[in-house]
Amino acid sequence: MSVYNQKQRWKLTLLLSAVLLSIISTVFLLQLIDRVEKEERKGVLLWAEAIQRKSVLVEYTKELFDKLKTDERDKVELWSEAMHRLLMADNTNDLTLMVKIISSNKNIPIILTNDKDEVVSSINLDCPIEQGKHIPDSLKKQFTKHKPIQIIYGNKLLNKLYYKDSKLFAELQVVLNSIVESFINEIVSNSASVPVIVTDSSKTQVLAYGNIDQSEAKDHLKLSLRLHEMAQSNAPIEFKLSRFQTNYIFYEDSYFLKILKYYPIALFVALVAFLLIAYFALTSSRRYEQNQVWVGMSKETAHQLGTPISSLMAWVDILKIKDIDDDTIAEISKDIFRLQVIADRFSKIGSANVNKEEDIVELIENTLDYIRKRTPPKISLDFTCNVVFLPVPLNRTLMEWVIENLCKNAIDSIGGAGNITVDLQDKQKYIIIDVVDTGKGMPRSMFKTVFKPGYTTKKRGWGLGLTLAKRIVEEYHKGKIFVKQSEPDKGATFRIILPR
Repeated sequence: MSVYNQKQRWKLTLLLSAVLLSIISTVFLLQLIDRVEKEERKGVLLWAEAIQRKSVLVEYTKELFDKLKTDERDKVELWSEAMHRLLMADNTNDLTLMVKIISSNKNIPIILTNDKDEVVSSINLDCPIEQGKHIPDSLKKQFTKHKPIQIIYGNKLLNKLYYKDSKLFAELQVVLNSIVESFINEIVSNSASVPVIVTDSSKTQVLAYGNIDQSEAKDHLKLSLRLHEMAQSNAPIEFKLSRFQTNYIFYEDSYFLKILKYYPIALFVALVAFLLIAYFALTSSRRYEQNQVWVGMSKETAHQLGTPISSLMAWVDILKIKDIDDDTIAEISKDIFRLQVIADRFSKIGSANVNKEEDIVELIENTLDYIRKRTPPKISLDFTCNVVFLPVPLNRTLMEWVIENLCKNAIDSIGGAGNITVDLQDKQKYIIIDVVDTGKGMPRSMFKTVFKPGYTTKKRGWGLGLTLAKRIVEEYHKGKIFVKQSEPDKGATFRIILPR
């Protein structure tokens, strides 16, 4: 019992050490993951703040362009007013001023038409337009970007003034678009290793993205799903690219952080694997040591029994010469034969096993016949079987030992009076042998303990009977042996399952 408890304590110590190491490592990794996660969010926040500050420059540039655009509109309207007054002028001073205003326009392309959209005049065009004809479609699309200015006199439409942005403004607009595009690209390129998506205030319109596969970026559905996943993992960061527009940065954990989050699981699996390897190594080592002890003890026991058995056989021959009663000599011979069987059993422990087809019915009957003659008369020993002949591959000598051990344990458990039944069942692919007794039984907590080496409730003995029985059934015959059923003071049922 002490050896078993010592083994259990060692296993418990190993388990607690592994669990403690696992907890410490997991806590450390979780703290590291939390720190990396906070650092990544802090980096994205700093990046968003830098973007917001840089956006001030873009916004200021856009304001300048809006002002320039308004100024050009004002100039065109002034030019239109000058044209109107020029047509109606009756004062030489007004005429000189109007001509000066009109001639001052050197940049803004203008087309003046009558009320029927027929060209009256044009200025600052790359190619002049023939008067009296409508504006060509190729030009009309360019000149209808801005609403035409109407020249009305006496509630009557006289002329329409079409214009478009000046070359200088168009060139500056290209520069502005380039600045905005460069700014957005800078947002994406400075996102380091964190996948990001920049959206408008609706959180649906994607403005830019970074560290995302191109095939996914081109698929609107996949990109929308990615936005949803990002929002689930991290709260979107709000920032403003202008005073009137709110934008959002969606981001997810970096590849490094994602991998790091799996480390606790990997560590736990590794520790469990280490624990299992250590456990099986320990178990195998102890089992090997036990096997060596059992084999050595068995061989030595068989060797030591050889000498007295030979001597007893010689004494039987002498007794026959002395004309001793034949019945007495026969019983002594049976006991000597039994000693030879026991010696043979011990010699087979640790040897290479060779199983042969044996009739298990006849084997059990012979074993029970031997035990009945040495069992108290108040203990009945019965055998039930639904077949007459049942060949099974086994080692006859060792299997007889198993049946004998189970029956002797049952006899010791019963004590004074009771019943033992050995039941054999044929299940085609395997056979079942149940040894049922009406003895003192055992609690469920002892079902596995009784097979441990050294466990015994007797004052005498080494507690190896059931251990050897388990070894013979499971290792030599690839079967199973276990306590099927038992309760204190209600007997016990041991079951053996052997393959056919």
